[in-house]
Amino acid sequence: MIISWSQVIVWLIVGLLGGTLAGVVVRWQREGFGWWTNLGIGLVGALVGGVLFRLFGILPGLDAISISLRDVLSAVTGSILFLLGLWAWHKWSGAL
Repeated sequence: MIISWSQVIVWLIVGLLGGTLAGVVVRWQREGFGWWTNLGIGLVGALVGGVLFRLFGILPGLDAISISLRDVLSAVTGSILFLLGLWAWHKWSGAL
C-alpha cells in the first residue's frame, strides 16, 4: 500500500480538526491543548477512530481521500477515547 501526499494532508487536516474539537470538549477552552498537542491527539484519534469505525462497520467510506463530517466524527471519537484511556492510565498507574 502506497500512501500519497494527498492522504497525508487529509490526515493532518482531519487530525487537527478532531484533536482540537476533542480538546475543546474535554477542557472547555477554545484552544484545547495547544496546536501541536491537538495535532498529535487528533492523529492518534483519527487512527483509533478509523480502526474502530472500520472494525464495527460504522460510517463506511472512511478510506476516501476527502475531508468529510464522517472523517472528523471518527477523529473526534477516537481522540476522546484516547484521552479517556490516557486519563485512566494516569489515574490508576499513579495510585500504585
